[in-house]
Amino acid sequence: MNREAVAGRIDHTVLGPTTTWSDVETVLEEASEHGMNACIPPCYLTEAADLSDTPDTTATVIGFPHGQSSAVAKREEAVDAWDAGADELDVVINIGRLKAGEVDAVAAEISEVVAAVPIPVKVIIETALLTDEEKHRACEAAVDADADMVKTSTGFADGGATVADVELMSEYLPVKASGGVGSYEDAMAMFEAGAERIGTSSGVAIVEGAPE
Repeated sequence: MNREAVAGRIDHTVLGPTTTWSDVETVLEEASEHGMNACIPPCYLTEAADLSDTPDTTATVIGFPHGQSSAVAKREEAVDAWDAGADELDVVINIGRLKAGEVDAVAAEISEVVAAVPIPVKVIIETALLTDEEKHRACEAAVDADADMVKTSTGFADGGATVADVELMSEYLPVKASGGVGSYEDAMAMFEAGAERIGTSSGVAIVEGAPE
């Protein structure tokens, strides 16, 4: 896969707790220069919209990173992000409710977000914290909620994307593999397992590692 093809499938990401506007501006510039998408904190969407040179697609996160906001808060956060210029949303499920067997509640919460905005919604299920059975249930909830994609990880739990998880999740919806994908070889392993998108803070290294 050449550089242009790889770049178009990468969400170049900066989401750490100490992220500054300068950090975000750098990521947006790198994403635009290399043909990648970007994923940034919602608090910086307004500043991002004022830049003259931005990526074609800028995503942000909702209920991040633990997914424990109320359904109302997630819906309002989603609407606010869309109003501020987000092109896509990555929403963390309520992991505790999923593990408690409250799958209908998880699906209903995602549905509220999906219904509230006219942009793609990716559902972060945090695979490192789930059993395989729970991963299936989480993906089923995302399907029931009419989400557009499922995403492996926030990057803030122990463990990130794995080939096995991408293979499991791709049975349901397109997959964004996120967490621990740091090289072109890592990215290709995820693509070969069925991932449609990669979320990573190492986007530049991945693109530059791809054949021209």
